[in-house]
This record gives sequence, C-alpha cells and structure tokens, in this order.
Amino acid sequence: MYHSKITGLGYYVPDNVVTNDDLSKIMDTNDEWIQERTGIQERRHIIRGSDTTTTMGVKAAKIAIERSGIPYENIDFVIFATLSPDYYFPGPGVLVQRDLGLRNVGALDVRNQCSGFVYAISVADQYIKTGMYKNILVIGSELQSTGLDMTNRGRGVSVIFGDGAGAAVLSREEDLSKGILSTHLHSEGQHAEELFVKAPGMGGRWVTDILADNDPEDDSYFGYMNGQFVFKNAVVRFAEVINEGLEANDLQVSDINMLIPHQANLRISQFIQKKFQLTDDQVFNNIQKYGNTTAASIPIALTEAWEQGKIKPGDLVVLAAFGSGFTWGSAIIRW
Repeated sequence: MYHSKITGLGYYVPDNVVTNDDLSKIMDTNDEWIQERTGIQERRHIIRGSDTTTTMGVKAAKIAIERSGIPYENIDFVIFATLSPDYYFPGPGVLVQRDLGLRNVGALDVRNQCSGFVYAISVADQYIKTGMYKNILVIGSELQSTGLDMTNRGRGVSVIFGDGAGAAVLSREEDLSKGILSTHLHSEGQHAEELFVKAPGMGGRWVTDILADNDPEDDSYFGYMNGQFVFKNAVVRFAEVINEGLEANDLQVSDINMLIPHQANLRISQFIQKKFQLTDDQVFNNIQKYGNTTAASIPIALTEAWEQGKIKPGDLVVLAAFGSGFTWGSAIIRW
C-alpha cells in the first residue's frame, strides 16, 4: 500500500478581468450588492475564441507537470473535472491527452461540479494507493462565462461565476506519514434540482426541442440555483465532512494548518472559519478575485496558497467542497 502525494501544482486564469462595476453596465446590479452577498469583487472571463475548458486545463497542467519534475512520458493517467466540457462528448480528458502529447494513457472525466476536484483526487488517490499507477494528472477547469444569462433575469447566478483552471500531479509516496491521508465523499441526489442546468438533456429537453420551440423566455439551458437553500445545506455539509476527515485520522481542528474550501461564496467560507475558530492564516480564500470557478476553484486556491508560502512541508492541509448534486467531500493531506 502506498500514499499519493501532490508533487506539482499549477493554475491558469484568463487575462480579461470583469469587475462588479462592469456587470452593472449590462444588468441591474452593483458592486455593493454583489460584495455583500458573495464577497466577489471581480472574476475572469475569456475573450470568445481565445480559450476553451481544455486549453485552460492544458495551460495549468503544463505548469503543474513542470513543477513536479516528472517527464511527460511518466504520466500514467489523466482525470479531468468539469461541468463545462468543450463538447457534449467526448469529455476533455482525452483532449488533454492529445494536446499534451501524452502516451495513450487512460483519461477519465468527472462530472461532480463544485466538488469535482475533490472527487477527482480521491479517484487518483485510490489508483495510486493500490499500486496501479505512479503519476496521475488531475485537472479542474471551467469555462462558464459563455453559458451565463447576462441579463437581469440571470443576475442572481451570473455575477457569481468565473473562468479558470487548476491542475495537480499526484505521485506515489512510500512514506505513509505524508500525502493524502484520507478522502471522504457524499451525495444527496434528492436535491439535484436545487442547483442544475436542465437542458439540453436526454431525459428532458434536447437541442431539437429547444430549436423547435424557439422560445425567447426559455431559460432551461441556463444555470438555476436556489441560493438560500444551497447556502443552508453547504454550511452544514462543509462542517460535517471536515470533522469526518479529522476524526478518521485522530486529528483535531487545532491540527489544521490550512483549510482550502471550495470558493462558492465568501460568506460560506467565513461561516465555516468562525464555526471552527480558525484564524485568517488558517483559511485561504481568493473568490474575491476569481469568483466561483466551480471544479477549478480548489486547485487554483491550493496553488496560490502554496505559491505564497502559506503551505509548508509537514503542514496539515484540508480540502473541502460542496455543490450541485448535491455532492460534497473532503481530503486530508499531510504536505
């Protein structure tokens, strides 16, 4: 039995900064309203035609692989987490394999939205622990800006989300005191329709139905979120799954050196920080700059925290996420 250790991290965000004031020019909103409810000051949106979910993932992956020091030919597997694939199918995992010029390794796509990266590293961890693979590339990438309803109708959701990608290389670690100590995954599908995109989907309205109806009031292909309901569930599940991870490893809250929560809403992160009585130095947030980048938010935040020297060898790092599905999870890592 082995552990898996993060040996390389990287992230990429588009250059195009979209501030709250920019959004106020195209919909009835304002900086004060957005910051009060979400903590977001700005986010990144691609310039149309400049990037895709895959190309952003590739850019983040190249940085992570370079930092890992592992040759491209030694990458054994690719796991790609996203809700915004380039194509309905195939998923972006195989496109990354192609664009990075990797060997004909396996590629897996994870569709768990906001908790996608935690799910993805959990899968990678199991492959490495069992000895099947030695080095796995894990990516979380989202291009959400082109799928948002940028009108007054969609302002409650559209002001929250941004584009970007983060990546990690997980490698075999023989020292069982280091690396990923455990991961914990959950779902509650009875609330799936509280945060979802209804169409196009094989089980409901497909592209042909949308085109045939040509209904300008149809919003089924834009994201829907029951914000208050999601918030109330998120703060409960975040706390539960963090405690679950700590208890599984006989650890205390006081052992946490760095908590990287999914960047869903700064108010959720602040609620959890207060509940666990963590200091500002023990929680990393960057939603203020990037908005909610869904599956990319944790790897972007993790990379920035590491780059800024906030994560050091021996530190206990906790990742936690909650999102659409409902799905949630945590990862307990000894750096």
